[in-house]
Amino acid sequence: MNEMDWLSLSDVEARVNALESLMVEKGLAEHEAVDAVVASFENDMGPINGAKVVARAWTEPEYREWLLRDATAAIADMGFTGLQTEHMVAVENTDERHNVVVCTLCSCYPWTLLGIPPAWFKYPQYRARVVKDPRSVLGEFGVTLADEVKIDVWDSSAEIRYLVIPQRPKGTEGMTVEELIPLINRDSMVGTALATAPGSA
Repeated sequence: MNEMDWLSLSDVEARVNALESLMVEKGLAEHEAVDAVVASFENDMGPINGAKVVARAWTEPEYREWLLRDATAAIADMGFTGLQTEHMVAVENTDERHNVVVCTLCSCYPWTLLGIPPAWFKYPQYRARVVKDPRSVLGEFGVTLADEVKIDVWDSSAEIRYLVIPQRPKGTEGMTVEELIPLINRDSMVGTALATAPGSA
């Protein structure tokens, strides 16, 4: 599924640019400040943080167990707190089970771990369809699962948010945490993608 199917990028950019221009015109923000915030989410926060958590879980069995048992504490242990990571639950993809996250009411999302939410995560079409027919929606994202794989859909809320631990790709057994991190992308931690195979990142 491509977010372009629901709202063109030009529409999104036009709205963002108009909002930024209005805020600058009213003296509520400066272009440099907006750029700094965006850069912070792109570089200092966001998917790289979630990827570090997942890579550690892949390589440290004790940490993985802790993450599945008490995700909030395990994530905080790595220094990632605030911005909707106060009440976290980690769910793990396996050969038998695939997890996908949605927020049916609004767009609750762990910004510190995953960065800025993708536009499609907020769209009513995604929020309604992934609950009713997750297999078809995942197929539109390019994730084809065997019929016997059970799909669990987790509904984020103001009280609880989810991190999907994607399956570790085959052929990565000897890789270090630093080598694994690039294989883990935002969508794989939402459940709408798989971790990237070695050599494809």
